[in-house]
Amino acid sequence: MTRRERLTRCYSMQEVDRPAVYSRTGFPDNDPSYQRLRDYLWHHTEQKALWWGGPSEGGFPRDTVVDRHSESFDRRTETLHTPKGDLIRSFLISRTGEPGMYDSHYVGSPEDAEAFLSLPPADVETDPSQFFEVDAGVGEAGIAEVLLGSNPAGYVAELCGSENFALMTVTARDTLHRLCRRRMDELLRRVKFLIAHGVGPFFSMQGEEYLVPPLHGPADFDDFNVRYDKPIIDAVHDGGGHVHVHSHGRVRQVFGGFLTMGADVLHPCESPPQGDLLARDAKEMARGSMCIEGNIQINRMYECSPHEISEETATLIRDAFDDRRGLIVSPTASPYIRGAGEICLPRYVAMVETVLGTGD
Repeated sequence: MTRRERLTRCYSMQEVDRPAVYSRTGFPDNDPSYQRLRDYLWHHTEQKALWWGGPSEGGFPRDTVVDRHSESFDRRTETLHTPKGDLIRSFLISRTGEPGMYDSHYVGSPEDAEAFLSLPPADVETDPSQFFEVDAGVGEAGIAEVLLGSNPAGYVAELCGSENFALMTVTARDTLHRLCRRRMDELLRRVKFLIAHGVGPFFSMQGEEYLVPPLHGPADFDDFNVRYDKPIIDAVHDGGGHVHVHSHGRVRQVFGGFLTMGADVLHPCESPPQGDLLARDAKEMARGSMCIEGNIQINRMYECSPHEISEETATLIRDAFDDRRGLIVSPTASPYIRGAGEICLPRYVAMVETVLGTGD
């Protein structure tokens, strides 16, 4: 079975010869310490060649200024021009290659939301020929996956900031729904355009994690995630495709929502203490309906021994692969510690070799 066939069968819940094994590849920028790990993953794991499926925020007019914020960070300030006035957000960019973060957001009030809603519909057309180049490039090593970006609720939470979004679910809930519907309509048009041009069958979304406990409960998850994600996932399914969903956090209480919306693969299904769901419980809830991708915590790839990683991987396979379907063994995130590629390499090798040893 080729790596492409194996991933395809995992996404469609068919029996496979062994679990797939995969790692996200958002390595620290310009870090040569990870080169041997990059090479190892390419030759020994299932690959996902990621392709961005459309223009970001429709190419709306904006001005961007970058200035020095501190010894550690620069600040990028973006001014988005709308028919009802300018909206401003800012992002702190590390000067040392560490992760950055937003420190202000476009939407801080219902009035800001009205300004954003005054923008014309986003342009969803793109050049699909680039997808076919990406797909050909990965070949039998894996699949090409279309990145749709943030789901409707996650996109709006990023417009508002997660704390302000939570407050607005009480003070301006209808406004949040209008913003979510706008994003849903955009993604539906994008999916239909891509499928009509032969792009797919593998798509991915993220952002559902903004609506999981403890900040939000199951009612909000259903009202904002399931309500707006299901039509998008249905459109992908109607076109013969599959949808991967990435959502960190404590998902036990809302796990049924991922099944209801129709997610085909869920990553990373985190166990305690970062999450609240053991792999064996996730398997029982998802059995026959959804593939689990995970769930070796990324910090373990730096902090524990290769032998411990082998044991954790074997336990994951025992708990989530008894029916020989629906498991992609994966760390919960990309390698992330700058300069530590050689430290985590033996742990990745241990994980991969444990998976490969389970084949027929």
